[in-house]
Amino acid sequence: VSIAAPVFSPQDPTKGSVLQRLVPPAWAEGGSARHILGTDQQGRDVLSRLIWGGRVSLTVGFTVVGIAGAFGTILGLISGYFGGWIDLLIMRVVDVQSSFPGLLVALTFVMVLGPGERNLIIALVFNGWMIHARMARSQVLSIRESTMVESSRAIGCTSPQILFGHIFPNVVSPLITTYVLEMAHMIGAEATMSFLGYGIQPPMSSWGLMIGEGRVYLTQAWWLVTFPGIAVGLTILSLNLVGNWVRGEFDPLQQGKRK
Repeated sequence: VSIAAPVFSPQDPTKGSVLQRLVPPAWAEGGSARHILGTDQQGRDVLSRLIWGGRVSLTVGFTVVGIAGAFGTILGLISGYFGGWIDLLIMRVVDVQSSFPGLLVALTFVMVLGPGERNLIIALVFNGWMIHARMARSQVLSIRESTMVESSRAIGCTSPQILFGHIFPNVVSPLITTYVLEMAHMIGAEATMSFLGYGIQPPMSSWGLMIGEGRVYLTQAWWLVTFPGIAVGLTILSLNLVGNWVRGEFDPLQQGKRK
């Protein structure tokens, strides 16, 4: 629905009317059929803002996981395959960065760079690549001494060919699971940052920003917080379910347990 927001959005999400402020949902007393989920404090349609806000939240999640996942996976593959001082250096950087609270690091970045979608993505990428590096390294360590790798070396394959042509395809399934689960985590992180006022900024809309703006009116307009909160919760739940399904479908050990 969010991908096709121009098709499904009933109204302009940025256009409001002071005469339509805090109108309840259509089924509630005093509601309007024109605004199915009601209006916010500026008279903007909540359903339209929810649909367009989903675009922003999902874009941030996909972008952060794509960049952080690619960067962390490459470092993890290199660390696990070559070992030695390269492994020591990369893993110590991961350990040091992981020792800091993630939300605090992201807040510091955004406070220095300024709020906004681009700076939020940079902060979350900087804060989210470590788990991908650790996962990739652990998978490579379990397979680098296998017969397949030894045979590849015996026939003269170079290290990049072995690493990306033979090892990576055999460890990609758990990495995909990590990507999906981290996407849920990043959507939650974006909602948290926007709620605190350091993420997406008006006139753009995101689910976290909607919750942050609506919390002031919680006692008189419950729908401003409820519907974005449900959207965030269901999206994170869905991504976790998809991640578990991917792990069950592609992990031979999980398949054996199901049988």
